[in-house]
Amino acid sequence: MNDAFYVAGIGLGSQERALSVVANNISNLNTQGFKRAEISFAEVMASTSSDMRGVGVRMDQAAAVFDQGDIVETGNSLDIAIDGNGFLELLGPGGNSYLWRGGRLHVGQEGYLQAENGMMLRDMVNVPIGARDIRVDADGTVSALLVNEDAVSELGQLSLVSVNSSADLIQKSSGLYELRSGVRSYGAVAGEDGAGQFVSGAVERSTVDLNQEMVSMMIIQRAYSSNAQVLQAADRLMSIANSLRQQ
Repeated sequence: MNDAFYVAGIGLGSQERALSVVANNISNLNTQGFKRAEISFAEVMASTSSDMRGVGVRMDQAAAVFDQGDIVETGNSLDIAIDGNGFLELLGPGGNSYLWRGGRLHVGQEGYLQAENGMMLRDMVNVPIGARDIRVDADGTVSALLVNEDAVSELGQLSLVSVNSSADLIQKSSGLYELRSGVRSYGAVAGEDGAGQFVSGAVERSTVDLNQEMVSMMIIQRAYSSNAQVLQAADRLMSIANSLRQQ
């Protein structure tokens, strides 16, 4: 009888966590460069070495799936996408570094290129006051027309960050990622090491498929309901057993 409570309890907790993953995918449907997370489950075995029975399943992990999203032209030269596996590195609060798949850039108050969330690019490209027609070439070269100049001037170079495996990344909010402790990233020249290249005037769409996520949500909700029914049935049987003992 206790097994029924244990199995149902594990199932309820796992399905609740799985539902939060799907909900997060759906909420980021329109987040540029967002990678959907995929859920996997693992069987839970009995705790004693002599008893190898399965006693339910738990959510094993929710790993981001790094498929390339569709790249869509926007016509805005400060929109930037990455065609490949690389990331841009952002300087976050407290000196933390975050990885970003691109989106809309803008010039901050101090004159440096920033992401739309206000985090500065680690490459720290400075844009002089009055610069116009700012663009990023495929290799990461940032250029612009400066005041009183007719020729295009180079302002700096953006580099891409590569990671060994998507398992090394922790997915944060708003399409940002953080490297797991002890994992090192390395800079890559655009077009080399599989890091990809920059696409100026474009953004990468989220890889979330709304139809797929809605189907996943319905399956999870049904599994949750089934586990709840098992818990209720086990509780009723326990009540019956207790009443019989008292007679």
